[in-house]
Amino acid sequence: MAKLEVGKKAPAFTLINQDGAKVSLKDFAGQRVVLYFYPADDTPGCTTEACQFNDELKAFAKLDTVVLGVSPNNEASHIKFREKYGLKFNLLCDPDKKMMEKYGAYGEKILYGKTVVGVIRSTFIIGPTGTIERTWYSVKTNGHAAKVLEALQG
Repeated sequence: MAKLEVGKKAPAFTLINQDGAKVSLKDFAGQRVVLYFYPADDTPGCTTEACQFNDELKAFAKLDTVVLGVSPNNEASHIKFREKYGLKFNLLCDPDKKMMEKYGAYGEKILYGKTVVGVIRSTFIIGPTGTIERTWYSVKTNGHAAKVLEALQG
Protein backbone atom coordinates (compact mmCIF):
# COMPACT_ATOMS: atom_id res chain seq x y z
CA MET A 1 0.00 0.00 0.00
CA ALA A 2 1.44 3.35 -1.05
CA LYS A 3 0.62 6.18 1.32
CA LEU A 4 0.04 9.63 -0.13
CA GLU A 5 2.47 12.34 0.82
CA VAL A 6 1.75 15.92 1.85
CA GLY A 7 2.44 18.30 -1.03
CA LYS A 8 1.59 15.76 -3.75
CA LYS A 9 -1.35 16.15 -6.13
CA ALA A 10 -4.45 14.34 -4.83
CA PRO A 11 -5.57 11.54 -7.14
CA ALA A 12 -8.51 12.70 -9.26
CA PHE A 13 -11.78 10.86 -8.84
CA THR A 14 -15.37 10.70 -10.02
CA LEU A 15 -17.70 8.54 -7.95
CA ILE A 16 -21.45 8.21 -7.51
CA ASN A 17 -22.99 9.66 -4.34
CA GLN A 18 -26.00 8.43 -2.39
CA ASP A 19 -28.35 10.02 -4.95
CA GLY A 20 -26.67 8.50 -7.99
CA ALA A 21 -25.07 11.83 -8.95
CA LYS A 22 -21.45 11.97 -10.10
CA VAL A 23 -19.12 13.76 -7.70
CA SER A 24 -15.59 14.66 -8.81
CA LEU A 25 -12.66 16.19 -6.98
CA LYS A 26 -12.55 18.90 -9.66
CA ASP A 27 -16.07 19.99 -8.56
CA PHE A 28 -14.43 21.50 -5.46
CA ALA A 29 -11.59 23.44 -7.10
CA GLY A 30 -10.82 26.50 -4.98
CA GLN A 31 -12.17 24.87 -1.81
CA ARG A 32 -10.63 22.56 0.74
CA VAL A 33 -11.95 19.02 0.90
CA VAL A 34 -11.91 16.69 3.87
CA LEU A 35 -12.00 13.28 2.25
CA TYR A 36 -12.40 10.37 4.61
CA PHE A 37 -12.54 6.64 3.92
CA TYR A 38 -14.45 4.26 6.16
CA PRO A 39 -15.23 0.52 6.01
CA ALA A 40 -19.03 0.32 6.21
CA ASP A 41 -22.24 2.25 6.77
CA ASP A 42 -24.05 1.92 10.10
CA THR A 43 -21.32 0.13 12.04
CA PRO A 44 -20.28 1.47 15.47
CA GLY A 45 -16.97 3.15 14.59
CA CYS A 46 -18.14 4.41 11.21
CA THR A 47 -21.30 5.86 12.74
CA THR A 48 -19.32 7.65 15.45
CA GLU A 49 -16.99 9.15 12.86
CA ALA A 50 -19.78 10.20 10.46
CA CYS A 51 -21.90 11.76 13.21
CA GLN A 52 -18.94 13.72 14.57
CA PHE A 53 -18.10 15.07 11.10
CA ASN A 54 -21.80 15.92 10.67
CA ASP A 55 -21.86 17.77 14.01
CA GLU A 56 -18.95 19.96 12.84
CA LEU A 57 -20.26 20.73 9.33
CA LYS A 58 -20.98 24.39 10.10
CA ALA A 59 -17.44 24.86 11.42
CA PHE A 60 -16.02 23.19 8.30
CA ALA A 61 -18.25 25.37 6.08
CA LYS A 62 -16.93 28.53 7.81
CA LEU A 63 -13.49 27.43 6.64
CA ASP A 64 -14.80 26.91 3.07
CA THR A 65 -14.24 23.17 3.48
CA VAL A 66 -16.42 20.38 2.21
CA VAL A 67 -16.62 16.91 3.85
CA LEU A 68 -16.93 13.76 1.73
CA GLY A 69 -17.16 10.21 3.08
CA VAL A 70 -16.20 7.21 0.95
CA SER A 71 -16.94 3.53 1.52
CA PRO A 72 -17.53 0.42 -0.61
CA ASN A 73 -21.27 0.59 0.19
CA ASN A 74 -23.88 1.23 -2.51
CA GLU A 75 -26.30 4.13 -2.94
CA ALA A 76 -29.19 2.43 -1.09
CA SER A 77 -26.97 1.74 1.92
CA HIS A 78 -25.73 5.36 1.94
CA ILE A 79 -29.31 6.69 1.77
CA LYS A 80 -30.37 4.59 4.77
CA PHE A 81 -27.25 5.59 6.73
CA ARG A 82 -27.76 9.30 6.01
CA GLU A 83 -31.45 9.17 6.88
CA LYS A 84 -30.96 7.19 10.08
CA TYR A 85 -28.40 9.66 11.48
CA GLY A 86 -29.38 12.90 9.71
CA LEU A 87 -26.07 13.14 7.84
CA LYS A 88 -25.89 16.22 5.62
CA PHE A 89 -22.76 15.54 3.56
CA ASN A 90 -22.16 13.37 0.51
CA LEU A 91 -21.30 9.72 0.91
CA LEU A 92 -19.53 8.32 -2.15
CA CYS A 93 -19.63 4.74 -3.46
CA ASP A 94 -16.35 2.98 -4.24
CA PRO A 95 -17.49 -0.65 -4.58
CA ASP A 96 -14.41 -1.80 -6.52
CA LYS A 97 -12.15 0.08 -4.05
CA LYS A 98 -10.07 1.54 -6.90
CA MET A 99 -10.15 5.06 -5.46
CA MET A 100 -9.33 3.72 -2.00
CA GLU A 101 -6.27 1.99 -3.46
CA LYS A 102 -5.10 5.25 -5.08
CA TYR A 103 -5.27 6.96 -1.70
CA GLY A 104 -3.61 4.09 0.19
CA ALA A 105 -6.88 3.49 2.03
CA TYR A 106 -7.27 -0.15 1.01
CA GLY A 107 -4.82 -2.95 1.62
CA GLU A 108 -3.27 -5.03 4.37
CA LYS A 109 -4.04 -4.03 7.93
CA ILE A 110 -4.01 -5.62 11.35
CA LEU A 111 -7.48 -6.43 12.70
CA TYR A 112 -7.80 -8.15 16.07
CA GLY A 113 -4.19 -9.29 15.83
CA LYS A 114 -4.53 -10.80 12.33
CA THR A 115 -3.35 -9.44 9.00
CA VAL A 116 -6.32 -8.91 6.70
CA VAL A 117 -7.03 -6.98 3.51
CA GLY A 118 -9.64 -4.26 3.82
CA VAL A 119 -10.48 -0.58 4.06
CA ILE A 120 -7.90 1.37 6.05
CA ARG A 121 -9.74 4.16 7.85
CA SER A 122 -8.00 7.25 6.46
CA THR A 123 -8.58 10.99 6.14
CA PHE A 124 -7.09 13.61 3.85
CA ILE A 125 -7.24 17.37 3.69
CA ILE A 126 -7.01 18.39 0.04
CA GLY A 127 -6.19 22.03 -0.54
CA PRO A 128 -7.88 24.46 -2.93
CA THR A 129 -5.33 23.67 -5.67
CA GLY A 130 -5.81 19.90 -5.33
CA THR A 131 -2.72 19.07 -3.29
CA ILE A 132 -2.63 16.91 -0.19
CA GLU A 133 -2.23 19.16 2.86
CA ARG A 134 -2.61 16.57 5.63
CA THR A 135 -3.03 12.80 5.95
CA TRP A 136 -4.19 10.45 8.66
CA TYR A 137 -3.98 6.67 8.29
CA SER A 138 -5.39 4.01 10.66
CA VAL A 139 -7.69 6.61 12.23
CA LYS A 140 -9.24 6.19 15.67
CA THR A 141 -12.82 7.39 15.16
CA ASN A 142 -13.83 9.08 18.39
CA GLY A 143 -12.65 12.70 18.36
CA HIS A 144 -11.16 12.47 14.88
CA ALA A 145 -13.43 15.10 13.29
CA ALA A 146 -12.34 17.58 15.97
CA LYS A 147 -8.67 16.82 15.20
CA VAL A 148 -9.26 17.45 11.49
CA LEU A 149 -11.04 20.72 12.27
CA GLU A 150 -8.20 21.75 14.56
CA ALA A 151 -5.67 21.03 11.79
CA LEU A 152 -7.66 23.24 9.40
CA GLN A 153 -7.85 26.06 11.96
CA GLY A 154 -4.18 25.81 12.89
